Amino acid sequence: MKSSPHRPSIELLFKRGLGSAEIARRLQISSSTVRNVVAAIKKRGDASEVKKSGRPRSVNTRNTRAIIKKRIIRNDGLSLNRMASQLGIARSTVQSIVKNDLKLKSYKLRRGQYLSDKSKAMRLEKCRKLLQHFQVRRVSDVIWTDEKIFTIEPLPNRQNQRQLLSKDDSMSPKRRLAHNRLFPKSVMHFAGGPFILQQDWAPSHGSRSTLAVLEAHFPGFLDKNLWPASSPDLNPMDFSVWGMLEGKIAGKVFATVDDLKAALEVAWASIDDGYLRRTVNSVKKRLRACVKARGSNFEILL
Repeated sequence: MKSSPHRPSIELLFKRGLGSAEIARRLQISSSTVRNVVAAIKKRGDASEVKKSGRPRSVNTRNTRAIIKKRIIRNDGLSLNRMASQLGIARSTVQSIVKNDLKLKSYKLRRGQYLSDKSKAMRLEKCRKLLQHFQVRRVSDVIWTDEKIFTIEPLPNRQNQRQLLSKDDSMSPKRRLAHNRLFPKSVMHFAGGPFILQQDWAPSHGSRSTLAVLEAHFPGFLDKNLWPASSPDLNPMDFSVWGMLEGKIAGKVFATVDDLKAALEVAWASIDDGYLRRTVNSVKKRLRACVKARGSNFEILL
């Protein structure tokens, strides 16, 4: 931090008997600056700047910061390890420059479906139609449906599931293996209805389709002429409910498909009705965001 250029003036006025508030008023500077200089005068007898300890910067220099900034501008997905190796400096130095000097923060890539220009145009058109549709029909009356496969084995999370071992044990049989079978036993969970309160089961590789379940159980639904394809970010089941259900059974291993079904039924029954209503009512907000994004991925606008 740079020292105040008003130090000599503050010292002169202070020695003439002026108070800190009066000095700040005359010099038109902050009173905190005056108080700090006055405290230094009282402690050391003068307002001269104390020589700072420590060695001057030799790596985190203006030139190094400029090089790193230019590289990030060209490619904001650069690896800090690789950049440090290429520049011949420590990764901690690169990290410090990026965080403290450039004021940048590392974010995970957002997940979303791929949309071609044709898909975006189609989504834009149908989102506008749906907004008009919901002017005369309540969004809570829509039959929201979807189906999802659940397996008896949990999916491994290699980023967050860790194991504490010594260096010697890290290459021994004690180190667990995160694995999943190629075709684990599974069940297809179908759900739908007003406020998404009904559920059903279908074999995960059987012939029973979503359309067949709809025709058997529900009197009507938004068809393909109104509902945009490639739009899981508009269906409450996809953008919220399935994730909620997965979270409730996450990390559990089930011996049989019946055990998995029982756990899903318990998890389903525990979902709060208020949460479902809020989720369904957010569809119109998402439709407006989709229109604003011209049919493109829009969740950053929410």
